[in-house]
Amino acid sequence: MAQISINNLTFGYEGSFDYVFENVSFSIDTNWKLGFIGRNGKGKTTFLNLLLGKYQFTGSISASTKFDYFPYEIAEYQKQMPVAEFMEDLKPGCEIWRVICELEELSESSEILYRPYCILSPGERTKILLAVLFSQENEFLLIDEPTNHLDQNARECVKVYLASKRGFILVSHDRDLLDACTDHCLVLNRCSIEVQNGNFSVWWENKQRKDKFAIAQNEKHRKEIQKLNHAAEQVAKWADKNERTKIGFDPIKEHDRCLSTRSFIGAKTKKMQSRVKQMEKRIEREIEEKEGLLEDIEYPKDLKLFQLVHYKNSLVNVKEYSLQYKDSDKPVFQGLSFDIKKGDRVVLSGKNGSGKTTIIRKILEKCNSNIGVCIIEEGLCEVASGLVISYVGQETIGLKGNVTNYCKTHDLDRSLFCAILRQLDFGREQFTKNMETYSEGQKKKVLLATSLLTPAHLYIWDEPLNYIDIFSRMQLERLILKYEPTMLFVEHDRKFCEKIATKVIEL
Repeated sequence: MAQISINNLTFGYEGSFDYVFENVSFSIDTNWKLGFIGRNGKGKTTFLNLLLGKYQFTGSISASTKFDYFPYEIAEYQKQMPVAEFMEDLKPGCEIWRVICELEELSESSEILYRPYCILSPGERTKILLAVLFSQENEFLLIDEPTNHLDQNARECVKVYLASKRGFILVSHDRDLLDACTDHCLVLNRCSIEVQNGNFSVWWENKQRKDKFAIAQNEKHRKEIQKLNHAAEQVAKWADKNERTKIGFDPIKEHDRCLSTRSFIGAKTKKMQSRVKQMEKRIEREIEEKEGLLEDIEYPKDLKLFQLVHYKNSLVNVKEYSLQYKDSDKPVFQGLSFDIKKGDRVVLSGKNGSGKTTIIRKILEKCNSNIGVCIIEEGLCEVASGLVISYVGQETIGLKGNVTNYCKTHDLDRSLFCAILRQLDFGREQFTKNMETYSEGQKKKVLLATSLLTPAHLYIWDEPLNYIDIFSRMQLERLILKYEPTMLFVEHDRKFCEKIATKVIEL
């Protein structure tokens, strides 16, 4: 057990006007299972790279332990080789027998060590790299979103495996995974960083309670300030009015007044002015106590959806349908039957490689979306005529230029597009940056904002939540439940699917 201490850490990227971290201090224990939570672009991966010593910074990071990072970078030439041949390049001193032991814990055969990396499934790649990562002791491991692109079975495997380990930071937006695998949370709030005991659900419950208290305290201070301001104005008016009576008086109407009364009136005015100053000091104290109360509260705004209404009730009809690639000796799937009616939210479920993306691309092709799939089909797959689809794919590659250029290319209203991105927690400074510099989560938000702004009868989203932060996932859940759009989607976030899906299709 050892401590990692961060003291007055300050870091900003070259050419950026704002700091990612500024005078940050906290400490963590190397024996913890630490969940790392924060909005997209807040600096989670940056912090891991700072621990690895990749960037120059001011302040200090004090640690007596060695760090290692997942996912490893795999060179192009290595992808053609079995992992057994290059795993020592990934982790010097790595012993194959220990990797095999870790693979057994992941319910995976050691045979995958001897197959070319490029032909392994996403789940097999993740498992083998995790096995290499955990094959040595006395290290503090930095694990960055290990379940992206994994099917539900692979996620369960990784979840059980990580739950049995300790001594790591886990960056993830999967609430189910964080609950199962972590015992502490490191949270990048809007204006602060906190370390808290407990898993995600414990932290979230505490945050909601804390936010509720902060809002109540803010309202209490606001009312007190309003009341004090009113009282101070009233006393100041009385003092001014009283001061004006010092000079000049009507001896008939004010027969009890004399010149010596002036000193009494002056003393009374001074007392009133003193009361005003005391009130002003109280107002300043109330304002000081009020400041900072709401700085870390998340205000996820409700998103809007620009959907169309189709004249037909049934939009997609699939019956006894089979697909097979021309160069394959067996079908991707066969005998598939389902339909999508207006208001349905259909989730495609199944292992990686079971054909979820393939059936999506076939539906897009039938809607003349210029996506050609070299595949043999049998059975019925028909879509309603005139069907307009808004599609979000898995990949974020190809995004370039700034927001203005992107809106021109995709014929989008820039002001509406920026408004949606702002609601998804984009800072205004991001609109002038090139999209190549965005984090993966920010890139995915660009694609989702494009889809939300595109009027459509059917929304097809293929793993839309990869890299998307927890707060934005909750926003999307509320949006879908409010507008009830017709959807076909692939997603492995269990909690999201449980809330959103009205129909599950197993492949």
